[in-house]
Order: sequence, then C-alpha cells, then structure tokens
Amino acid sequence: MYQGLQGINLRTLESSVPVDCEVFQGGATITIEHLTGEVKPLEAKVGDRVPGGARNLDGRIIVKVTKTWKESTLSKIVQLTEEAQLNKPKLQRWLDEFGENYSKVVVVLSIAIAVLGPLVFKWPFISTPACRGSIYRALGLMVAASPCALAVAPLAYATAISSCAKKGILLKGGHVLDALASCHTIAFDKTGTLTTGGLIFKAIEPIYGHDIRNRESIISSCCIPTCEKEALAVAAAMEKGTTHPIGRAVVDHSEGKDLPSVSVENFEYFPGRGLTATVNSIESGTAGAKLLQASLGSIDFITSFCQSENESKKIKEAINASSYGSEFVHAALSINKKVTLIHLEDRPRPGVFDVIQELQDEAKFRVMMLTGDHEYSAKRVATAVGINEFYCNLKPEDKLSHVKDISRDMGGGLIMVGEGINDAPALAAATVGIVLAHRASATAIAVADVLLLRENISAVPFCIAKSRQTTSLIKQNVALALSSIFVASLPSVLGFLPLWITV
Repeated sequence: MYQGLQGINLRTLESSVPVDCEVFQGGATITIEHLTGEVKPLEAKVGDRVPGGARNLDGRIIVKVTKTWKESTLSKIVQLTEEAQLNKPKLQRWLDEFGENYSKVVVVLSIAIAVLGPLVFKWPFISTPACRGSIYRALGLMVAASPCALAVAPLAYATAISSCAKKGILLKGGHVLDALASCHTIAFDKTGTLTTGGLIFKAIEPIYGHDIRNRESIISSCCIPTCEKEALAVAAAMEKGTTHPIGRAVVDHSEGKDLPSVSVENFEYFPGRGLTATVNSIESGTAGAKLLQASLGSIDFITSFCQSENESKKIKEAINASSYGSEFVHAALSINKKVTLIHLEDRPRPGVFDVIQELQDEAKFRVMMLTGDHEYSAKRVATAVGINEFYCNLKPEDKLSHVKDISRDMGGGLIMVGEGINDAPALAAATVGIVLAHRASATAIAVADVLLLRENISAVPFCIAKSRQTTSLIKQNVALALSSIFVASLPSVLGFLPLWITV
C-alpha cells in the first residue's frame, strides 16, 4: 500500500503510477503520452525514473517512491491547472453584463425624473388635469424602457445550445458562445486530438543482412524472412495475443493479408525490452526444417544479441540510414542476424485537413499546434493536416505559457483543443477550452468549456460558426429593442404618451 513516503515499494501492473518513482525491480513498457504527448512507448528498467501518472502497458515492476505527492509531476500539473483557473477571467454572457448595467441606468433615470422634474421643469409631482406629474412620467419611462424586450434574446442562446447538442457538442452555458465568438486564434494538441492517439502500421523495411539481389529465389525456396511479407508474418506470429501497442498495430495490420503461416516456439518475453522465439514454417512442410532464432523489440534489445561490438555498430548505422528517417516509431525484427525495421505512426484523424482549412480560410482563424512530442513527429503531423505554425517539445507549463503569451500578444481570445492531463493547464487558461470527451482525462473535462462527444474535431468549425451567428443575432435583437425603447421612452417623459399606450 502506498503511504506517500520515500523508500516505499509500489507494485504496478497495467495501472498508473501515482507519484514520481524509480524502478526497483523488474521491467515494463510504459507510456507517458497523456503527460507529454509522445505516443512512443518507453522502456522502464531498473534504475529508470518514472513520472507520476505514467501507465504500465505490460510487464511487472516494483518501484521505489522518490517524491511525495506534492512534489510529483502529476501534482504540479494539477496545481498549474488550478492556478490557471483562478487567473482566468470569469466568462459572462454579453447580454447579462449589458442587461445588468442597463437596468441600473433605467431605475436611476426614472428616480431622477420623479424627483428633479418638479424642480427643473416645474412639473407637478402628482398629475393634474392640466399636466402629467413627474411620477407619472417616471413610471412611463420605466415601463417604456423596461428590459422585458431584451428577455427574448436568451432564447437564441437556448436554441444554439440545443443545436450544438444535436451535433454532439456540449456547452457549459450560453456564456461559452459569446467567448467563442470573441476568439480569432485556435491551438490544437497533437496526440489524440489531431491524430488517432494509437500506433498504426506504416511500413516494413529490410535494413541489414538481406541479400536483396537474390530475394526472389530465396522467397521461393524457403521461409527465411528476407522480404517484407515474410517478416510481417513472423512479427505477427510473435506478437499474437499481445497487449503492447506496437504488437497490436502489427497484428492488426497482418489480419486479412496473404502471409506465410509460421509457428512460434520457445517464446520468451523480456518486459519493456522485447521478446525472443524460435520460428518454424508451417507452409513449407519440410521435415527437419531448420529452426530460426528470432528477436523482436527495441534496437538496443536486438543489438544485445550481437556477437561483436562491430556487428552491433553496423546494425545501428544501417538503422540510422533508414529511408523513413526518425519521425516514425519503429521496432526491430532480427531473424538469424537479418534485421528488418517495422515503422509505425500516429496518423492524423480522417477529415482533420479539411477542418483546418475551413478554420483558416472561412473562419479566418490563426491555427497552431502545441505538442510535447519531438520535432520530427510534430512537423510530419503539422504538414499532413495543413498547419504551418507549430511548437514542439512542450511541457505542460510550456503550453500554459504559450497560451498566455499568444492571448496577450494577439489581444483577443484563444481556443485550446486537447484531451490529455498535460493539456489541462492550457485548457484552463484559454478563453475557451475544448476537449474530446471520449479520450479526455477527468482533469481536462473538469476545466473544459466545451465537450466534443464524437471522437473527432469536425464539429469545431460548426461550434464556432454557431457562436458567431448567435452573438450576431442577439446583438441585432438588442439593437432593435433599444430602438423601440428610445422611440417610446422620450414621448413618455415629455408627457405625450399615456401610460396605457406605453405598456
């Protein structure tokens, strides 16, 4: 049981680490995607530090607590969020603010006419057959200038909120519509917001030890995976039944493909690093066929089986020279010293490019991306979705600073769209915070102003357009009401209109 003291051991399996700690025993694959935005799983071995909030994907570790809750990474994010909420101006409907001040002005003017009328204009205090009294005129003004005509305007808010709800958009009040209408800048988180938040198979690339010239003859003669198709079959067989995100992506991609059938024996798993197995072909049907020693995992794990340092160096150099560069997540597959790279990516959500273009071209928004992921991945996604301005390697406090600085420099409102714990401070500080409810953390949902119930951002342009339309309609209604009030109020004060007509 965790007691919040240094030196206490905590055993976690497929769960979250509550505080900052250090791996004391065992190994596992963890993810800090919701803390940093980096989708790539990380290896946690003895001696490695694990931030509070990290999730254990597979394996079993015993950790030693190194910081109390108040000093932990997760606690600092929560504290930043609370401070941002306190410093955020209270959102208020434009109509509420106007109506409150307007009512006060009408009451003061009515009292002034009732009291000062006899002194300044020599009106009688009480009406006579010859002249209407100041009290009568004051009542006429109060009735004519009554904000009852303005009370119809909130119906527009109710209609807009209902319309958004039908589109899977939940607004935390009509004031959010006014706040949205005042914004001209929008910032998106990357992982899980612009992208799917899960690894998807990209490509498979022979990288070391393959005889490319004789590939056709090798493929036809035996099952040695010197081509992408056979390597994928072996990787899928080794990862079958796994809970690891990379393994799931490989297995999902292999389903429905015409791949050689292979069997896996002597399976051994190394938590947080990779796995090894003996692979044999089922399709070949060759009696006494040679068994193949295979390993699948991180680059360091694969090269740890090399017999010489020179061989390990050559493999790493070949991997660094990969035609796919460093912007993708990759795993290495080695079968009898023949190494193949499996490339995976966190792909943009369908339709995101069109959403960004609509915001830029039609809504005239300044669009940017704020992410904790590294530059290569951030640039790839930004280019794919059509965003020219992006900031990467951002911690939660960095996102918060960017939101504050941009809001101040632009002199207008800013919308922040995210879903992770690391987005919570920025969501709280933004003029309007929007989250994808299906993926969002409880902290992000608590501070958000808008919840998107559908797992995409396609509703964002509609929400903004509806807010502008509603605000414009309300201001038109108010202008019309004020014109009517002015037409009726002045004759009432001058005594030309009887009270019953004013009503």
